Amino acid sequence: MTSKASQESTEQNDQPAAATAAEADTQPKAAPTPEEQVVAAKSEAASHFDRYVRAVADHENFRKRVTREKDELRQYAASRVLEDLLPVLDNLGLGLAAAAQPNADLKTLSEGVAMVQTQLKSALEQHGLKEINPVGQAFDAHQHEALSQQPSTEVKEGDVLNVIRVGYSLNGRLLRPASVVVSSGAAKPEEKE
Repeated sequence: MTSKASQESTEQNDQPAAATAAEADTQPKAAPTPEEQVVAAKSEAASHFDRYVRAVADHENFRKRVTREKDELRQYAASRVLEDLLPVLDNLGLGLAAAAQPNADLKTLSEGVAMVQTQLKSALEQHGLKEINPVGQAFDAHQHEALSQQPSTEVKEGDVLNVIRVGYSLNGRLLRPASVVVSSGAAKPEEKE
């Protein structure tokens, strides 16, 4: 029974402590004095000003970094294209050296130049350049520039008969339209009066 009595006394001792804590929470806290409010407001204002100054400095650093990166992109944007064109220049140099030889064969030189042209086109295609060569296709004013019209029995009216100068687009954007001759269809017999 002694243990039961000691347990009851312990519970009674715990209750007043809990009641005191609950009373402390419900008691109104003393309002800060005007001086304490001013100090707190100044501290908060200083904190906000410090954050503002840091944000302005971060923004300025970001702006300078973006400007520097844009300049670097502008300067070195073509470097990948140029790296792919260097072998073409090397092969052109070899072709010129072969043409300077006393026993140069015209057919071999012509084949070599054609291979260099193919190599150049391939390098440019890897970077998004597409050739517009519309022989036999319908004339498209957005892609082609008509230089003239000619009658033709083989090519229907409104289709491209000849390409004078091929056009090019870069990643879908027209760089230069193809200069073409458009078919006017079969020649019409002249009416006699």
